[in-house]
Amino acid sequence: MIKTITKIGNSQGIIFDSALLQLARLKVGDEVNVEVHSGGTISITPMEPAVIEASKAAETAKRLIQKNSELFRRLS
Repeated sequence: MIKTITKIGNSQGIIFDSALLQLARLKVGDEVNVEVHSGGTISITPMEPAVIEASKAAETAKRLIQKNSELFRRLS
């Protein structure tokens, strides 16, 4: 697929149309890693979202609620 670098404000960029985003399984707001390789090749790789184990998330939430119990009581 051929794209043209265009001026976007004070920067330059490449517009990704919706078909390209769908093929790459990306959406607006997704984080990507951009690497420049020798020879000038650029690769754009989607960042994997951080995976948190359910037990760790529950433990963290419980600790947060206990630590801020007075604040949560006043907000309810």
